Amino acid sequence: MRNRLHGYYDEVGLGPVPQPCEPFPSFDEERLDIVLELRPKVVSFHFGLPDTKIVQQLKEAGCVLLCSATTVSEARQIEAAGVNAIIAQGYEAGGHRGTFTGDPAIDTVGTMALVPQIVDAVRVPVIAAGGIFDGRGIAASFALGASGVQIGTAFLACPEANVQPVYRAGLRAASDESTSVARCFTGRPARVVRNRFVLEMAGEEDAALEFPLQASLALPLSMAVDESRRADFLPIWAGQGVAKLREMTATALVEKLVAEAGP
Repeated sequence: MRNRLHGYYDEVGLGPVPQPCEPFPSFDEERLDIVLELRPKVVSFHFGLPDTKIVQQLKEAGCVLLCSATTVSEARQIEAAGVNAIIAQGYEAGGHRGTFTGDPAIDTVGTMALVPQIVDAVRVPVIAAGGIFDGRGIAASFALGASGVQIGTAFLACPEANVQPVYRAGLRAASDESTSVARCFTGRPARVVRNRFVLEMAGEEDAALEFPLQASLALPLSMAVDESRRADFLPIWAGQGVAKLREMTATALVEKLVAEAGP
């Protein structure tokens, strides 16, 4: 992978490709201590189940625990671990896949199929996520048995979202066919708006380093170029319904979603 990225590094003036490293810290004891001190009402895990000891400590601190599942098998493991609710993440969802068992390339169940299967397999509340952009998606999720919904991409067009101008422009230009799941940015499968880097690396997904080592090599590219070229290398995380984005304040969007979903 380092050899493959040499050309990009030369192009943007970064010099030699460095040795891969962990670019950001994982959830460790130090961060657990901070969470236990702050005692947030909700703690959500997306990259798999935490250790049983961590689950117990957080629950004793009064935190409600959520964890993402992309299959029924994962949902059952989450319930058995004592987590309070399960986020059923369909393949349509933007950003990183929450898969933690099996093969992410095979575990590609969509939200409409995943939610009712998880609802029938567990007894804890299920939160639908992936491809939900308006009240129709919310109503459909409730009809499938979900107790709630988790919406991400729809809020990226809100002025409160802290996204770069080039990121916002990429969202505006996206169509219903603009996203795909790629590993080239971080090493973990994630749904993004396709850009030059995604397209040129598409045939070399198997060469991507494990998460988060790939990120230490790929993410510096977007930070090394000026605004006019950043779109070539910036990961624009977005779900399949990105073309349905509506630009309004977060408050207005929430009110509209509630009204659209109906009673």
